[in-house]
Amino acid sequence: MNLRHRGARSRALPMLAAALFGLAAGAAHASDNKIALIPGGPHPYFAPWEQAGKDAAKDFGIAAVDFKVPAEWKLNLQTELVESLVSQGYTAFGIFPGDAVGINQTVEELTANNIPAAALAGCAQDPTKMSFCLGTDVFNSAYLGTQALIKSMNGKGKIVHLAGLLVDPNTKLRMDAVEKAVKETNGAVTIVQHITDTDAQEAADQKINALLGAQKDEIDGLISTAYIPSVVAAKSLRNLGDKRIKLVGIDDDQIVLDGIKDGFVAGTMAQNPYGQGYVGAYVLDLIASGTCTVKADAPWIKTPQTEHFIDSGTLLISNDNAATYKDDLKKITAEIQSTFKDKYLTCK
Repeated sequence: MNLRHRGARSRALPMLAAALFGLAAGAAHASDNKIALIPGGPHPYFAPWEQAGKDAAKDFGIAAVDFKVPAEWKLNLQTELVESLVSQGYTAFGIFPGDAVGINQTVEELTANNIPAAALAGCAQDPTKMSFCLGTDVFNSAYLGTQALIKSMNGKGKIVHLAGLLVDPNTKLRMDAVEKAVKETNGAVTIVQHITDTDAQEAADQKINALLGAQKDEIDGLISTAYIPSVVAAKSLRNLGDKRIKLVGIDDDQIVLDGIKDGFVAGTMAQNPYGQGYVGAYVLDLIASGTCTVKADAPWIKTPQTEHFIDSGTLLISNDNAATYKDDLKKITAEIQSTFKDKYLTCK
């Protein structure tokens, strides 16, 4: 992608920012910005971004916040989509990186043309021109989930980690977190294996059913740190009628929630994709309008990938809070949005 040759567009953007200068932020703010929220590829996790974008556009007076999905999980398809959308007049991008390092060249070209980008749900690897990364603290989520699994197993036994796609920048962090929680048991819990690339339907069906078919009696617990294997594992344990093997998953698919209610799933780690899309769009609009810039000395969280991370929130869903966790996530989203300007931005 070569955005630097879009000279007319590059000259037009500062004019757009100037025209918008002085408009109030928040609900009264109105802009002509067109913002795209782009995942790395098709995946059910990102579905809430569509409604989040519509709600942000309505609540903050943004011309458009559109959910755009590459046809496949390939970096070149994601970058080609970005290029196409720039040519259609989009002025800011919220991106889940198709590759944590590979996306950076595209982001550099965007920012060279005064088009801001932020990493949502997964971070780009520093050094990067991403304005910030708003996502789940995936290490902490996987660590807490594994701790919850170990507790449900009475502190001992053998576990298997059902992990996501190796191209997902979050997968290695989650594997490390599972290892940390297990190490803290001083040998009482052991990891049989990490099974990766399970976050696609066919692969999850094949790998999980093969695992349970061959080793069901040797496994005491399953920690799933990806959406699709959480659903498949919950289904498989229900089909087997097996409540001995404990499962802690991730995300809040109805099949997983039903598994919690019926005793086939010990719990699942909620994430906040809606909040990522909603807050991401709100902030990108302020930056693209020239109203605000990102503070260098904001209270960022430092992660192995970036020094500009913001936790979008996570919590364990169990029988105790299955009826109320959505309200908890709404409160988290409202808190992040209402405090974002003061914490992370310098505004005119």
